[in-house]
Amino acid sequence: MVNKSDRLTSLKAEIIDVKGECTAGHRKGDSFNLSCYTSGELCGFFYHDIFPGLSVMQFGGRYPWNKGDEMVVECPDRKNAVTLRITPGKP
Repeated sequence: MVNKSDRLTSLKAEIIDVKGECTAGHRKGDSFNLSCYTSGELCGFFYHDIFPGLSVMQFGGRYPWNKGDEMVVECPDRKNAVTLRITPGKP
């Protein structure tokens, strides 16, 4: 079993937009925990795309092009795009 460090930042994810229908069933306004250990029931395609950014945020880092402490990402399904805001904290 992996020992999860107390130094990991908790992350909150909120669905801020859905164009079409999310195949994982997410709807605008949904919020959930997300981390390098918890996929928040995102489909594997979306989770795979955002994993590098999650690991940066979870270990306290940030990208200079992100707005403050948040990261806004969009799923790779262009027909049914889900937009997700990830911030430190819990839902």
